[in-house]
Amino acid sequence: MESEKGEILLLQGAEGKLYIGKHNGVTCLIKERFSKKYRHPDLDVQLTRQRIRAEQKAFERCKSAEVATPKLLGVDLPGRKVFMEYLENAITAKQFVDNAVSEGIENNPKIDRLAAEIGRVVGKLHGHNIIHGDLTTSNMLLDPVAEGEPNLPYRFVMIDFGLSYHSLNVEDMGVDLYVLERALLSTHSQVPELFGLVLESYKKHNTYKVPETIAKYEAVRARGRKRTMVG
Repeated sequence: MESEKGEILLLQGAEGKLYIGKHNGVTCLIKERFSKKYRHPDLDVQLTRQRIRAEQKAFERCKSAEVATPKLLGVDLPGRKVFMEYLENAITAKQFVDNAVSEGIENNPKIDRLAAEIGRVVGKLHGHNIIHGDLTTSNMLLDPVAEGEPNLPYRFVMIDFGLSYHSLNVEDMGVDLYVLERALLSTHSQVPELFGLVLESYKKHNTYKVPETIAKYEAVRARGRKRTMVG
């Protein structure tokens, strides 16, 4: 849907909307957070600004961690907006897996290569104490590159840091891994081994308290299973 300003709405959820627009004359992706009417106006402004600043900080930390993100072009705190590079030709990792599944998943090197890359990037994030908060294959972009690997001719780009934060707590990292596992099992049930492949790569690339993080992940996973069994 295109507005009178030429803006094209891509997604709209409970927290805000994502659309294509302009920033300083450049076509970009704009993330706009909604005002929460159930909150006191002053509190709503304060919390929204905190989330936008945290997201802005996450872009900076990812750069230090050598994790690719869209370029941050600017923020508009009063307008509740974040302006980012628009990767027009990118596909989501979800689309990539779905396409690979349609080709046949038996010994598919594309699945193995993507899993290794997901594990590498999440390991880098946790190694720099960045908790993403919403690890799904819909929040991972694959941007085509001219001279990429045959099985993954893309640049791996992380997006949507709206729930991200900085933490030294290995339980937070364990929860991040558990969220990723649940997302992969739910979205890509045809590839049940996907998370195991991701975890192997994660262990190789994380440099921060890996055994402790895995132990916390397993504890969180056990609690999640217990809740499911109890109902």
